[in-house]
Formats: sequence, structure tokens, C-alpha cells
Amino acid sequence: MLAPNFDPQPTVASVFTPRTVIDADGSVEGYASLFGEIDASRDMVMRGAFADTLKLRGLRRIPMLFQHDPAEPVGIWLELREDAHGLYARGRLIPDVARGRELISLIRQGAIDGLSIGFRTAQARIDPRTRIRRLHAVDLWEISIVTFPLLAGARVHAMKQALSRPTLSFARTRAEREWRSVAAREGSIA
Repeated sequence: MLAPNFDPQPTVASVFTPRTVIDADGSVEGYASLFGEIDASRDMVMRGAFADTLKLRGLRRIPMLFQHDPAEPVGIWLELREDAHGLYARGRLIPDVARGRELISLIRQGAIDGLSIGFRTAQARIDPRTRIRRLHAVDLWEISIVTFPLLAGARVHAMKQALSRPTLSFARTRAEREWRSVAAREGSIA
């Protein structure tokens, strides 16, 4: 339900469809947060909100969890950065962890598809007219794969299909043939 006098305005984030992808090897990428989008708690993360925490914490101090449970680490983040749309996250679910294997299967079947951030507010301002809390700086603690994300757009929207061994082998052979052909024409190889 919208607050009285709430005037929704389209933002860059609302016309951008986030895309999170899970590869067969457990690699995941997508947006854990979108700038300018209002979540179910009436929070709106503003551009630049993650800059300080990403510098201070680094990748290894921001865990990948399941359902925000610190007892359920399921992977590692390989890249976290802000871009024009939000907090871009690229990581890998660890298949040696039982929950990591389960998540890969659950995501493939469409049973779970959310991403969510766990954080402490460092700097925010509440708009008195709309009662939306704009988060200007957050201390990012973790990023979770969840069933129900507060931010509707932070979801797994697509999953890459694994290439079968013959298809992958064929693709590598074809790519290698093309590379050798180009290299031979240029005189790079004999």
C-alpha cells in the first residue's frame, strides 16, 4: 500500500531488469541491490552507498550466505562493485557444501530465486513526505540467497544451461580450429 501523497517516479533502476545467472559450476552473478528502488521495508539504496564498505571490508569479509544465516555459508564472492544500476555481485556457490549443491538444484527448478543484502545503516535520511528512508551509506555484512527478498528486483531471472561434454568439446575444437586458421593466415604459427 502506498503512503498518502506518494508520487511514484520511474527511475533508472525501475526500467532496468536485473539478471542473475547461475552457471553449472555454481558461478553466480547479478545485482544484490538496485539503486533508486523501494524495497518492502520502504528503504531505497542510493548510488554510492556501498563505496566505503567495499573498500574497507574487501571480498573475503562479505560472506555468501543462505537466508541470512551466519551458520549457512554457501559460497564466496569473487567480485563486488557498484555500477549505474546497483551492487553487482559475482561469486561461486561451493558444490562441496551440501547447501551449495541444494541451492544449485533449487534455483534450476525455480524453487528459490532471491538475493538480499544484510547490512547496518551508516547514513540515511527519511523523506518526511513519502516516509521512504534513503540509504546513503551502508556497512555491508553479507549477501544471501533467499526465498523472499525485500527488494522485488533482486531475483534470479535466468540460469545458464550447462554445456554437455560433447558440446563443450566440439565448441573448444571448433574455436581452436578457427584460432589456428586466423593465426596461420597472419603468420603467427607454423
